[in-house]
Amino acid sequence: MIEKIILDFLSEKLSPVIVYTERPVDPEEIYVVLEKTGSGKDNHICSAMIALQSYAGSLLAAAELNEKVKTAMDDLISLDEICKVKLNTDYNYTDTETKQYRYQAVYDIYHY
Repeated sequence: MIEKIILDFLSEKLSPVIVYTERPVDPEEIYVVLEKTGSGKDNHICSAMIALQSYAGSLLAAAELNEKVKTAMDDLISLDEICKVKLNTDYNYTDTETKQYRYQAVYDIYHY
């Protein structure tokens, strides 16, 4: 499952920052949430759209964490299961409901 592959990879690369697959009830100040927002398959190659939300106590800290996430995602291609990693977009995505600063990076991942 691509979510588990990316979760394990980012957990190692971003440590001590914790990466979750859903927003925790009692989160740390700085953390990342990974979510698959879509998927497909063409010629036996799977694709997934992955959103990575970087939460922090300030907008600058969220932007800096977002840059660390993008740097780690650049290395995802080193895994045998991954054939292509493409940053689709990233942007300020401050959560107005919880009043938490966050950035979101959206990736297109092609994998076996």
